[in-house]
Amino acid sequence: MNINELLRMVNGKLYGNVDFFSIDGFSGRFTFLNDAHTGDIVVRHWINGDGIAIAFRKNIACLITQTPKDDAIEMAEKLNFPLIVTDKIELANSLALSHTIKKYSPNSTNIVITGTNGKSTTSHLIYHILNNAGYHVLTNTDSESEFNTLIDPMVSKLISDEVKKNGKLDYLVIEVSEVQGWLGKLMKNHAALMSEAIKPKVGVITNIAMDHIGLVNSIEEVFDEITAVPKAIGDGVCILNHDDDLVRKLDAKNPFYVSMSKLDEENAVYFDNDAIYYKNNPILTVDELPFTGKHFIQNILSAIGACVSLNIKMEDIVEGVKSYKALNRRFAKLNDEPLIFDDFAHNPDGIKATISETLKLLPENQTLYVVCAIRGSRGVEINELNVEALVESMDDNIELILSSSNDVVNNLNWVNDDEREVFFDVLGKNNVDYIHYGDLKDCLSEVYKKADKKDIILLIGAQGMDPAESLLNDIK
Repeated sequence: MNINELLRMVNGKLYGNVDFFSIDGFSGRFTFLNDAHTGDIVVRHWINGDGIAIAFRKNIACLITQTPKDDAIEMAEKLNFPLIVTDKIELANSLALSHTIKKYSPNSTNIVITGTNGKSTTSHLIYHILNNAGYHVLTNTDSESEFNTLIDPMVSKLISDEVKKNGKLDYLVIEVSEVQGWLGKLMKNHAALMSEAIKPKVGVITNIAMDHIGLVNSIEEVFDEITAVPKAIGDGVCILNHDDDLVRKLDAKNPFYVSMSKLDEENAVYFDNDAIYYKNNPILTVDELPFTGKHFIQNILSAIGACVSLNIKMEDIVEGVKSYKALNRRFAKLNDEPLIFDDFAHNPDGIKATISETLKLLPENQTLYVVCAIRGSRGVEINELNVEALVESMDDNIELILSSSNDVVNNLNWVNDDEREVFFDVLGKNNVDYIHYGDLKDCLSEVYKKADKKDIILLIGAQGMDPAESLLNDIK
């Protein structure tokens, strides 16, 4: 790839040097500035003059950005360093992904997972099944959700580093956000663009629901973002959630359905009568599953469907499911007496599903303490939808406790006054009693002291609830 080809593919404008800066040209590796070596290409959302000077000293091939700040362009021209500015940084990250796969993992079989809920669990399950079966697998799903946004070259870096260290990959399992943006602006067709770059043999679409308010403002817009994914998957197999009305509307060339009820389709996995069935034959009983909540079983079905479509031996799939250990904060049990569950329920569907499943475990005449971290710096709209989901989920046996988590979040996740007030207003209008704590440690300490040994404490929320396990360990 020469610099003119690169310019054309990212629809960019070149400043400074008219060719790659390093004497040997482009190394073939896309990465971050602090990780870059001679000949690498760096992709950054923004850069200033100091960053250009660092790139110059590192002797990298060139730098691609969407936002040149301060004296970035002047510094590039002064140092005769190639700076490419593009209006759509997602084009650069898509190119980085496709180029990296072609160069470092051309013969791997690739799987893409997208949808509003369950992506991480489904991705990690597929990864575990394949890894447990003895294959060399890489996934961008991690418990902290740091590597699965695809708005930077992290996955490209992970792939190149893994292949260099441990040899060729058999499978890539890549989680792709169904809706993505930067600084409040929607990166249109992100999921389709990244799926096309990965060229998957199998694609999984878990469900279609509201989450990224502001980037999209209606369920129709979410559907529009996902509807191009089956086309990007092309001749590959699409694992589709048959229980989701919008997912069923997707036009997939080779659909494979999963459902929580019996299906007559040939290409299908379903749950019925306390067992998972494939081709109407039971393959796993409910007692053999690592977790039994409805939405988790749906994730298991999707993972099984993907592995069946990859022609993985059924005994390897079954053993992989049986031996699976959940990601952190995916309905993780943190304590026995009282039972404490921690779940990354951070949007309306996740909140309702998790509370519903937890209520099924509650002994008669006991209390379920729902401890919810308000989402900080995510806007009024998503918090309003979340609190409405809480109202809808309320039961006579539930006590609701809110936390702003001021003691554990940074400025990027700080709960603003209007986000907190919308919670209070909606709960007040619906006559729902609640207690609010500014600090998460105070919140957890008081709930833990208050709960009876037979009660259940459910911790839900995104970043504001992430440190709960370590805080609870101190409290206990």
